[in-house]
Amino acid sequence: MTDERERNFWGWGYADRFPDQETRKAIGAQVGALLGVPPLEPREPPPLDTIVLRPPRFELPPALAHLSSSAPRDRITHTHGRSYRDLVRGFRGDFTLAPDWVAYPSSEDDISALLAWCSDAHIALIPYGGGTSVVGGVEPDIGPSYNGVIALDLRCFDRVLDVDPLSRVARIQAGARGPAIEAQLAPHGLTLRHYPQSFEFSTLGGWIATRAGGHFATLHTHIDDFVSSIRMLTPAGVYATRRLPASGAGPSPDRLALGSEGILGVITEAWLRVQARPRYRASASVAFPSFADGAAAARALAQSGLHPANCRLIDRTEMLLNGVAADGEAVLLLGFESADHPLDTWIHRALAITAEHRGRCPDGPKIRDDGERTAASAASTYRESFFQAPYLQTALVSLGVVVDTFETACPWDRFDALHTAVDTAVRGAGARALACRFTHVYPDGPAPYYTFLAPAEPGEELERWYAIRRAAADAVLATGGTITHHHAVGRLHRPWYDHERPDPFALALRAAKRALDPQGILNPGVLIDPEPR
Repeated sequence: MTDERERNFWGWGYADRFPDQETRKAIGAQVGALLGVPPLEPREPPPLDTIVLRPPRFELPPALAHLSSSAPRDRITHTHGRSYRDLVRGFRGDFTLAPDWVAYPSSEDDISALLAWCSDAHIALIPYGGGTSVVGGVEPDIGPSYNGVIALDLRCFDRVLDVDPLSRVARIQAGARGPAIEAQLAPHGLTLRHYPQSFEFSTLGGWIATRAGGHFATLHTHIDDFVSSIRMLTPAGVYATRRLPASGAGPSPDRLALGSEGILGVITEAWLRVQARPRYRASASVAFPSFADGAAAARALAQSGLHPANCRLIDRTEMLLNGVAADGEAVLLLGFESADHPLDTWIHRALAITAEHRGRCPDGPKIRDDGERTAASAASTYRESFFQAPYLQTALVSLGVVVDTFETACPWDRFDALHTAVDTAVRGAGARALACRFTHVYPDGPAPYYTFLAPAEPGEELERWYAIRRAAADAVLATGGTITHHHAVGRLHRPWYDHERPDPFALALRAAKRALDPQGILNPGVLIDPEPR
């Protein structure tokens, strides 16, 4: 099964968005100058029909075979996520870990049948949404103790099933992608307004399973804040929570499903808190003489109670990478939005706060009350580059550049030490450029997001990449940050996640896994190790 518009089988997004050779050659010259190396020459990925896969290791019973595929393209496109490591392996034509089958269930009965059969046959089952994981969360790296693996693609679960305008909630299937959710809510005058960078391709179920961060820089920063209830199918039965605005009845069953990364069950739908579509908007771009000044202003805004929708601080390297022009060493992209009231007071108070920290906004704020999306020029440029960045990373992989991102969150009093340690560690491991931005800000700390670039000899890209990622993760954990703010744990972050979580919590998580998935078939190796059989 394929999308109507063909997806790139090894890289990000749609195949027709992969730049041609001349465009990539121009990018190679620019990036070579940034890294201090000669212009980089583009290479070509292998044709899809030249990739050789091992045959499926098992046959499905007729009752399941009709909703599944072992076609090479289906298996290939469900092998990797979209991390740098995934892109490099795909570009090299390495699909060694391809699932044996890809299942496309169209009902909960189909999923229950798959769960039961896989439990009996000891076949690993990996829930699959949009395949945009950057931490190895959907990779079928299951080890030798399973008899095979099925990728469970939820694309048929793509509808908004119900809308309650009085409570302002909507029941949405887990396989619905971001654009489909917004399109189905629009006739009701509603929006979820959860826009991760992967919005175009990622799904509601993936957002919930990974506790994805989204549009809002303050207040409602994660999908957690919008979840009213969750329905999840497990080998032990249906796990359905009650739709409530809030509850104090013991540990939250929703919280167990949030961030479970497919190891406890298959999320099929959820009730989400939705909002009226914004009419009023106000935005501004504020330049600062130093990143430290911008960070101080971001902290003051986060603690002010103004709750800006956008409070994204970017440093000079980030500005350079994204074509943002600003007179300073950092720029704060500031925005407010509301469906209820004009925002003049909010934006002017915010600009007064930034001015107290040497922020300058010579063009003044941009204020709209007609529902149209407009923003200050720097913010508009950055927004476009933000959603184009994964396509650029795909192009850079074809040029042999090591380029990736990582993110964290830490208390304000630890940020300076963390930032210095990360910069030292990443450059010491071979990175030539390091950019930083704040994606979200909280009263008690920021969520810094880093991008690094490094040259590498052909064939050595993954070794250089992992050395930099390992150095960064060690520095983050040593200085009091979290191993991930919104990219989940997956397989990539497991070594550091094991140190971050309390040991008794790990025991409790294993017990929950054992109770809900007794045979350990669901996404083995993520969050916890499979129990020996």
